[in-house]
Amino acid sequence: MFNEICIYEAKIDKQEEIELLMKEVADFYTSQQGVIEVKYIKRTHRQKDFNAVKEGELPIRLTKNVGKVTYVLYWVVENEEVHARVSKLGLEQFYKRWNRCLTTMPKIILGENIV
Repeated sequence: MFNEICIYEAKIDKQEEIELLMKEVADFYTSQQGVIEVKYIKRTHRQKDFNAVKEGELPIRLTKNVGKVTYVLYWVVENEEVHARVSKLGLEQFYKRWNRCLTTMPKIILGENIV
């Protein structure tokens, strides 16, 4: 398995547009051979601090976004070749629309499964 985790910082006024785009991209990716899973996550909570985690406290719901909204893509494919092929297709089809919504270039983490 090969994985991509991508962290996006979106403009506050583009939330609706980027969430619709994420659904479209997820449908496109999952229709491609070799793609196993595609999940987009919107950051809606935070931890108070590490001690709160150790005590088992619930995370705190975010009540406002300051300057940006954070989203994460979690994407699993069969191998690096599938990732390269589908990434290229996705960029060709969706790049301009993504770029309009973002405050900065995404942070991308790529890697293989350990367990």
